[in-house]
Amino acid sequence: MDTIMADLELTDDVPPAADDGVWLACIECGETFAPFDEVRYTCDHCEGLLEVRYADLPTFDEFEGEGSGVWRYHAALPFDVGVTLPEGDTPLHEVPRIEESAGVDSLRVKHEGMNPTGSFKDRGMTVGVRVAQEVGVDRLACASTGNTSAALAAYGARAGLETLVLLPAGKVAAGKIAQAALHQARILEVDGNFDQCLDRVQDLAGRGEAYLLNSLNPFRLEGQKTIGLEIMEEHYADYGEYPDRIVLPVGNAGNTAALYKCFRELVKSGAITEDQVPKLTGAQAEGAAPMVEAIHEGLEETNRWEDVETRATAIRIGNPVNAPKALPGIRETGGTAVAVSDEEITEAQRELAGEGVGVEPASAASIAGLHKLREAGVVEDDESVVCLTTGHMLKDPDAAAAAGADPEPVPNDTDDILAHIDDGSSVRRGASKAAKSLALVAGGLGVAYLLRKLRSKD
Repeated sequence: MDTIMADLELTDDVPPAADDGVWLACIECGETFAPFDEVRYTCDHCEGLLEVRYADLPTFDEFEGEGSGVWRYHAALPFDVGVTLPEGDTPLHEVPRIEESAGVDSLRVKHEGMNPTGSFKDRGMTVGVRVAQEVGVDRLACASTGNTSAALAAYGARAGLETLVLLPAGKVAAGKIAQAALHQARILEVDGNFDQCLDRVQDLAGRGEAYLLNSLNPFRLEGQKTIGLEIMEEHYADYGEYPDRIVLPVGNAGNTAALYKCFRELVKSGAITEDQVPKLTGAQAEGAAPMVEAIHEGLEETNRWEDVETRATAIRIGNPVNAPKALPGIRETGGTAVAVSDEEITEAQRELAGEGVGVEPASAASIAGLHKLREAGVVEDDESVVCLTTGHMLKDPDAAAAAGADPEPVPNDTDDILAHIDDGSSVRRGASKAAKSLALVAGGLGVAYLLRKLRSKD
């Protein structure tokens, strides 16, 4: 593990390749590159992952008076402003009942579903699409389980660039497909899973046919690291200290890698000390848990899971491309990883909804993971914890309907309605009834209509 950490070490040496104090560095061989001279996703020499590096790293003082959102932190980013909607400045919710049931000193929920397109992916796209403009491309592309496609489509539309999204056929929530479609992206349904879609997008990018904006792109993670900056600032303002632990859902492990980079930069700048770095703790669905396997078995890299399945579609990923950055992040911060069942995820989704926080299933994995780790005694009762939720409830209206309560038919008479209410009869919606009330939950009939129209045009 020490070898991996050395590759992620931030140094004071500024290479000749730096452009205005910004450059790319390979985390495997250490080779450096100019950031914008040509399109580059991995190292030219060893194909290792790249990381954006800076000559000057800011402290929290340099963010004062800079407004809110992602670009409040422009001193820690490659540009002063990007293609913006705007994004960031998401709430750090108090959830007192969940805090009590989890039995921790404090618990807050960072709800990234409150970004413009409903997920954390907007933070990465505001930077990534700006880089696309800088390198002079005119077509963007991504593989997606849904949220990336929605974000890229919106930011591509804002920038006036053509956008391609490759989705695993039949495996993406309707709400997310509808977003990408309405933002005029070209939706290509691939006969395969997400990892195979990413293979195809990488082939397209390698042939110069499109600019890849999955989290393999190092500039995506620069926007996502602002999640960590917001958490640290907001938590300190409320409690006078930084959180002990951050629990987050893990799919491609981009957020885990981004948060670890955020904390390494804060330590390097002197903004925080090493013992103030939160423990990064990943939560995956049991049916798609290669990161958990690697952590528990002490592997230096993840094994690719060819067959993955979970109702948490946003993290239905078997080959996390950012594992080389994320595994050291979990280990070096003293964190861990945990796998949770679909049933535990759904129960956590209901628990969050009971606090007024509506999230898609993948987001709820963080709360489910916290409960499981508390039961195992891994998370202590005196810890201050932040759980990251990554996508809005209406991203997956079918799942919301399945997890929610049944509509209750009543007569058109006030006395009869009161009698029904007083009777207290109410049942939890079963999954088999979800489609019947989809429109009540999230306008699902409108989604279906849009998809039918799109297909009829084809």
